Formats: sequence, structure tokens, C-alpha cells
Amino acid sequence: MSTALTLKTNSLPAVLSQEVESYAKTVKSIPILTIEEEQELAQDLKKENNLEAARQLVMSHLRFVLYIAKSYRGYGLAEADLIQEGNIGLMKAVKRFDPDVGVRLVSFAVHWIRAEIHEFILRNWRIVKVVTTKAQRKLFFNLRRMKKRVGWFSAKEIDHVAKDLGVTQKDVLEMEKRLSAHDIAFDAPNDSDDDENFTPATYLEDKRYDPAVLVEQNDWENHNHILLQTAFKKLDERSQDIVQKRWLTEDKVTLQELANTYNISAERIRQIENNAINKLKKYMN
Repeated sequence: MSTALTLKTNSLPAVLSQEVESYAKTVKSIPILTIEEEQELAQDLKKENNLEAARQLVMSHLRFVLYIAKSYRGYGLAEADLIQEGNIGLMKAVKRFDPDVGVRLVSFAVHWIRAEIHEFILRNWRIVKVVTTKAQRKLFFNLRRMKKRVGWFSAKEIDHVAKDLGVTQKDVLEMEKRLSAHDIAFDAPNDSDDDENFTPATYLEDKRYDPAVLVEQNDWENHNHILLQTAFKKLDERSQDIVQKRWLTEDKVTLQELANTYNISAERIRQIENNAINKLKKYMN
């Protein structure tokens, strides 16, 4: 994209605030699409895989990413990074957008933009992850907003937060402790004595990117994908359609909707679906 902030893997330093302002000014100068223009571009992308149509859809919605990213400034991360991650979410939304559903792209994209920013924050806010459960995620993004003073919560405040967010008091206390903790350096300082510093870098091993493991996982996924495709083709046309609409699309169709389509009962649709899935499992095993 020919904007001042390109979507690169390298993060922009926080000191480049002027560049961010320049980027924002450029983005806001891009006209917003009308409903008709958006529909035409989305249909072109869906039917013809027109990348130029995808580019125009993304460019015209970059201003909305700016607006959403600003609401996450309080986590101490560079605004440029938040915008960049939001833009990635926008591109994912454009790729998955179905113009036939009848909603505007911006309404559909908000979820993807926020999800990408959330994941970025959770990965980078601290070296050691502070959230591992759904309750903790909810607390992480709401605890600061609900806190009315600097320092620890009172018993009354803990009870209020727990009830308001639908979590336990134990969850509130645990998250408050995590958010108040200090990070430790992953590596020892350059001028440190190795015998006197025992930092995580000296004993933690990162096995996520072992080439042998990655190749094996990739081969296994490709193998299963081929098996699934082959098995799927062995199903009858009605079974293929039911499985496709129930499991292989973003917007899953209900049993009753399929029952109306085929003029049979919802229970019969469920039976056909279960039989088809069992056949797929049997073939893949």
C-alpha cells in the first residue's frame, strides 16, 4: 500500500509520532466508499479474486482502524504497532467478507481488527503472559478502566469488579497481582558477570520453531487436508452441501434452514449430517 505506514513485520518506534500523524492525515484523505461502490468491489473480489478491489476496500477502511487503535493506547505499546496489527485484522476481514450477507464491511471488520490488536497486546504487554483463561482476558481489558484509584483494591471494590465482570474474587486478586508485578530482564546486562546473573535467557529453551517439528507438523496437516478432500468427494451431493454449510463456512446454517431447503425434518438433516461426519472419520482413520 502506498501510505506512509506500510504493513511490515518490523515495528515502528514510538518516537515516530510525527510519522503516525502524517499517516493518519493521509488515511483520512482517502474517500469512504458508498454502499454501491463497496458492494461492487466486494463482489469483484469474491467472484474474480480481484486484488485491486481488495486493495481499494482496505484503503477506504484504514481510518476506522485508526479510531479503534486509539482506544488501546493505555497499554504502553507504540500506537504505530497497534495500527499495524489492526490493519492486518482489516485485511483478514476483507478476505472473509461476504457481500451477499447484507452488512457493511466496517461492521464485519470491527471484530477482526479488535481481535488482532488484542492478540498483539497479550503477546507483548509482558514477556511472561498475564492471561491464560477467558476470565483473565476479560479482567485484563477491564481492570484498569474500573480502577478508581492508584494502589490495591479494597474488599468492596474487589467484590464490585467480580460481580460486574462475572468472575470470582480470586480471579480479580490474581490479575491485580499480575498487573502490579514488575518485569525482569530476559537477558543479563552487557557489563554483567555471568556467574552472578541468572536470568531466564540462561535456562529457558524455545522449542516452538524447531525446523524438524515445523516440517513434521506441516506435512501432517497437508496429509490430513488431502485425506479430508478425498473423503469429502465420496459423499453424495446432499451430504456435501449439508456438511459444507454446517461446518465449512464462516456463517453456519441451522438445521431448520437446511430442513426448509430440502423439505425434510430438522431431525433428518441431523441424521444425514452425523452419517456424513462418521463416513469422513472412517475414511480418514
